[in-house]
Amino acid sequence: MLYASSSLNRLLGELKKLPGVGEKTALRLAFHLLKSPGQVMALADSLHEVHGRIRSCSICHGITEEDPCCICTGTRDPSTICVVEEPQDLLAIERSHAFRGHYHVLQGALSPLNGVTPAQLKIPELLARLEESRVAEVIIATSFTVEGEATALYLAKVIKPLGKKITRLAHGIPLGSDLEYVDATTMQRAVQGRAEL
Repeated sequence: MLYASSSLNRLLGELKKLPGVGEKTALRLAFHLLKSPGQVMALADSLHEVHGRIRSCSICHGITEEDPCCICTGTRDPSTICVVEEPQDLLAIERSHAFRGHYHVLQGALSPLNGVTPAQLKIPELLARLEESRVAEVIIATSFTVEGEATALYLAKVIKPLGKKITRLAHGIPLGSDLEYVDATTMQRAVQGRAEL
């Protein structure tokens, strides 16, 4: 949709580049920002600041302002490492307060159809970390997509010779779900991954 203002069209174009933002959402955001000039400047300042300060941790490859990050330099359990696809996956696990070990961010998942190979991910760095550390268990926390599953299987294959215990995040029926609404694949995995009470 074209508007008389080229600057508005440019803003709409930039907003639509964001994930999950379509024409209507971009328009709603743009008009909200036009009504709030103070918020525009605060948003611009925070974007500029985060762009200048945030970088990748040289150890875990998560996001940080100080390298290495506070997780890698803190008093976490060094015997466990959780492997995730993206920095936002690390943040999701951290919000749960369920894991107190270290992380390794792959920066993606294997996808041969899209040309993403093991060499393009942080898998060589992971293997180097595992060879020179006292990690006893590797938790594979990739997503439950085709790419995530392929990545998990590949990681298990290359880590197994190192003699480390390899585990995978549990998956199955979400808490609070009615069984009648659970799809067949999720139900199958839940039955296969059942645990003793």
